[in-house]
Amino acid sequence: MIVACGGLPKMADEAKILEIVEVARTTGKIRKGANETTKAVEKGNAKLVVYADDVSPKEVIMHLPLLCKEKEIRCVKVSKKDDLGAAAGLPVATASVAIVKEGDAKAALESLPMTDE
Repeated sequence: MIVACGGLPKMADEAKILEIVEVARTTGKIRKGANETTKAVEKGNAKLVVYADDVSPKEVIMHLPLLCKEKEIRCVKVSKKDDLGAAAGLPVATASVAIVKEGDAKAALESLPMTDE
Protein backbone atom coordinates (compact mmCIF):
# COMPACT_ATOMS: atom_id res chain seq x y z
CA MET A 1 0.00 0.00 0.00
CA ILE A 2 1.24 3.44 -0.89
CA VAL A 3 -0.13 6.59 0.67
CA ALA A 4 0.38 10.18 -0.23
CA CYS A 5 2.38 12.57 1.89
CA GLY A 6 3.77 15.79 0.57
CA GLY A 7 2.42 15.38 -2.93
CA LEU A 8 2.62 11.73 -4.02
CA PRO A 9 -0.54 9.97 -5.22
CA LYS A 10 -2.32 7.33 -3.16
CA MET A 11 -2.59 4.99 -6.14
CA ALA A 12 1.11 4.82 -6.97
CA ASP A 13 2.40 1.29 -7.50
CA GLU A 14 4.67 0.01 -4.71
CA ALA A 15 6.75 -2.09 -7.12
CA LYS A 16 7.38 1.00 -9.25
CA ILE A 17 8.53 2.97 -6.20
CA LEU A 18 10.94 0.20 -5.17
CA GLU A 19 12.23 0.01 -8.75
CA ILE A 20 12.90 3.76 -8.72
CA VAL A 21 14.90 3.30 -5.50
CA GLU A 22 16.93 0.48 -7.10
CA VAL A 23 17.70 2.48 -10.24
CA ALA A 24 18.63 5.57 -8.22
CA ARG A 25 20.90 3.41 -6.05
CA THR A 26 22.85 2.08 -9.04
CA THR A 27 22.96 5.20 -11.22
CA GLY A 28 22.41 8.06 -8.79
CA LYS A 29 22.76 8.55 -5.06
CA ILE A 30 20.58 7.56 -2.13
CA ARG A 31 20.71 7.99 1.64
CA LYS A 32 19.68 5.01 3.75
CA GLY A 33 18.22 4.97 7.25
CA ALA A 34 16.06 7.36 9.23
CA ASN A 35 18.90 9.64 10.34
CA GLU A 36 20.46 10.06 6.88
CA THR A 37 17.02 10.52 5.33
CA THR A 38 16.15 13.22 7.86
CA LYS A 39 19.41 15.05 7.18
CA ALA A 40 18.83 14.93 3.40
CA VAL A 41 15.32 16.34 3.83
CA GLU A 42 16.43 19.08 6.23
CA LYS A 43 19.16 20.16 3.81
CA GLY A 44 16.66 20.14 0.94
CA ASN A 45 18.70 17.57 -1.01
CA ALA A 46 16.08 14.81 -1.16
CA LYS A 47 14.03 14.36 -4.35
CA LEU A 48 11.90 11.52 -2.96
CA VAL A 49 11.57 9.97 0.49
CA VAL A 50 10.37 6.38 0.87
CA TYR A 51 9.67 4.98 4.32
CA ALA A 52 8.36 1.64 5.58
CA ASP A 53 5.04 1.16 7.34
CA ASP A 54 6.19 -1.77 9.49
CA VAL A 55 8.89 0.16 11.36
CA SER A 56 8.80 -0.29 15.11
CA PRO A 57 8.67 1.93 17.05
CA LYS A 58 6.77 4.30 14.76
CA GLU A 59 8.53 7.28 16.35
CA VAL A 60 11.58 6.43 14.25
CA ILE A 61 9.89 7.62 11.05
CA MET A 62 6.72 9.46 12.12
CA HIS A 63 8.35 12.87 11.58
CA LEU A 64 9.23 12.22 7.92
CA PRO A 65 5.84 12.92 6.27
CA LEU A 66 5.47 16.22 8.14
CA LEU A 67 9.04 17.28 7.41
CA CYS A 68 8.65 16.39 3.73
CA LYS A 69 5.41 18.33 3.48
CA GLU A 70 7.09 21.35 5.07
CA LYS A 71 10.03 21.13 2.65
CA GLU A 72 7.76 20.27 -0.33
CA ILE A 73 9.52 16.96 -1.00
CA ARG A 74 7.73 13.92 -2.38
CA CYS A 75 7.22 11.28 0.29
CA VAL A 76 5.72 7.80 0.05
CA LYS A 77 5.11 4.86 2.38
CA VAL A 78 5.74 1.24 1.39
CA SER A 79 4.53 -1.76 3.34
CA LYS A 80 7.75 -3.59 4.26
CA LYS A 81 11.12 -2.41 5.54
CA ASP A 82 12.70 -5.63 4.24
CA ASP A 83 11.64 -4.80 0.67
CA LEU A 84 12.90 -1.25 1.07
CA GLY A 85 16.25 -2.50 2.38
CA ALA A 86 16.60 -4.89 -0.56
CA ALA A 87 15.79 -2.12 -3.05
CA ALA A 88 18.42 0.06 -1.35
CA GLY A 89 21.01 -2.71 -1.79
CA LEU A 90 21.26 -3.54 1.89
CA PRO A 91 21.46 -7.04 3.41
CA VAL A 92 19.15 -5.82 6.19
CA ALA A 93 15.89 -3.90 6.43
CA THR A 94 15.84 -0.11 6.45
CA ALA A 95 13.28 2.30 7.88
CA SER A 96 13.63 4.88 5.12
CA VAL A 97 15.50 5.95 2.01
CA ALA A 98 15.99 9.38 0.46
CA ILE A 99 16.84 9.73 -3.22
CA VAL A 100 19.38 12.55 -3.46
CA LYS A 101 20.44 12.15 -7.11
CA GLU A 102 17.96 10.42 -9.37
CA GLY A 103 20.39 9.11 -11.99
CA ASP A 104 18.52 7.09 -14.62
CA ALA A 105 15.41 7.11 -12.40
CA LYS A 106 14.77 10.79 -13.14
CA ALA A 107 12.20 10.15 -15.88
CA ALA A 108 10.35 7.56 -13.80
CA LEU A 109 10.37 9.85 -10.78
CA GLU A 110 9.05 12.78 -12.81
CA SER A 111 6.35 10.57 -14.34
CA LEU A 112 4.80 10.02 -10.92
CA PRO A 113 1.66 12.14 -10.86
CA MET A 114 1.58 14.95 -8.33
CA THR A 115 -1.42 15.85 -6.22
CA ASP A 116 -2.35 19.03 -4.41
CA GLU A 117 -2.71 17.94 -0.82
